[in-house]
Amino acid sequence: MLPIKYPALSLLLALPLCLSGVHTAAHAAENSNISAADRARAVRAAKTPPVKKTALNAAARKAPAKFDFEGEFVDYANWKEVRAFLDEMSAKHGFDRAELDTLFGKVRYVDTTVQLMKPAPPGKPKNWQAYSARFIEPVRINAGVKFWDENAEALARAEREYGVPAEIIVGIIGVETVYGRNTGRFRVLDALTTLAFSYPESPTRAARMEFFKGELENALLFARKDGIDPLTLLGSYAGAIGLPQFMPSSIMKYAVDFDGDSHIDLRNSTADAIGSVAHFLVEHGWRRDDPAISVYPVTVSASRAWEKFIGQGLQAKYRLDELQAAGVSVVDTPPPNMLFGLIDLQNGSEATEYSLATNNFFAITQYNRSYFYAMSVIDLGKAISQVRAR
Repeated sequence: MLPIKYPALSLLLALPLCLSGVHTAAHAAENSNISAADRARAVRAAKTPPVKKTALNAAARKAPAKFDFEGEFVDYANWKEVRAFLDEMSAKHGFDRAELDTLFGKVRYVDTTVQLMKPAPPGKPKNWQAYSARFIEPVRINAGVKFWDENAEALARAEREYGVPAEIIVGIIGVETVYGRNTGRFRVLDALTTLAFSYPESPTRAARMEFFKGELENALLFARKDGIDPLTLLGSYAGAIGLPQFMPSSIMKYAVDFDGDSHIDLRNSTADAIGSVAHFLVEHGWRRDDPAISVYPVTVSASRAWEKFIGQGLQAKYRLDELQAAGVSVVDTPPPNMLFGLIDLQNGSEATEYSLATNNFFAITQYNRSYFYAMSVIDLGKAISQVRAR
């Protein structure tokens, strides 16, 4: 996702790292996923203009004009593993094998993608307040007000059809790309091929390569389905696309044509982005009839009996009475007939904040598997709604 302002760059990948749905999305969650040295190299690379431009297919619909991170030629088309992948694409999906060879002869290895994918050094404490400050700030709030005003009809229609409040949709798109400002300038085919076949050494390397191979498959299918030159698809360093930063598999499964033009375009259609975010959340458990409030601040007792409820998965599965019996005290009493999860928002050396989270909170974490992310979405949407109401 470049050139982009660096707070957004460091937050593009939590879902792919967890082998999950969107990228949603892709953001690193509570901790940065790269070292300071690698981060510095990536920033320097972002400021370096490409040496040359690759000619884009003039017939491609709404093709972006340029990209960054042109990458290095490594002859992917002749790699044994890549040839096997192309054979499979031809046999399974009917792609012309010679055309695939030509296409992948133009694909490049992108070292910046590899560097940004490396795990963070151990020991960096999580800090919710620092994380939140990246998103709940004037530039993003003001941009969110403008986006909401300009897309009020589509947001209202998505709320009616899917039951997802406008402020949640606006919050997600704001956290992801600042309403389209930072959608990424990597060629998606370069990024996905690099990660599918040149993923950095790690304990999960084989699983991660398989994940990105699946995303590469879906990127080719999406481009063919929508009549797009696949080399013109731009996105994040992990291959996430458009205003909502959907990975290709999520585009194929959850994106919708919300503007009615018979094409799904998450890069240029704000309506398609809005409808697709709402549809994704519903498909991942959002309930329209649940209360609007999805988190309830709590205090916890010194007995620490409540600790058994921490880290028990991204779902609401505990009754209020059993949480209270373990020493959880609610500030504002939530509905008694609901299930909750106990979430902890760590603040480095400062006190951890605790809340009860409902099913709809955890639906947001399916977009990006992070408590920090979901809370930022909720808080940003709320802040934008409050400013619009003035």
